[in-house]
Amino acid sequence: MPKMKTKSSAKKRFKITATGKVKAGQAGKRHGMIKRTTKFIRDARGTTTLSAPDAKIVKGFMPYDR
Repeated sequence: MPKMKTKSSAKKRFKITATGKVKAGQAGKRHGMIKRTTKFIRDARGTTTLSAPDAKIVKGFMPYDR
C-alpha cells in the first residue's frame, strides 16, 4: 500500500501539539498595521490554536503527524 501524501503547505504552516490540537500563526499581521489597534497587535502576538472544525481539515492534510 503506498503512503499518503502530506500537503507541503500545511506542514510548513501548522504544528500538532502533544494533546492533538493544531497550532497556527495569528492571522491579519502581514500589512496594514497602522490601521490596527494596539490591542489587536498585542493580542495577535505569537501563535493560536485552531477551532475544532478547522483543526479537523488541517489534520486531514497531515495524515502522519497525529
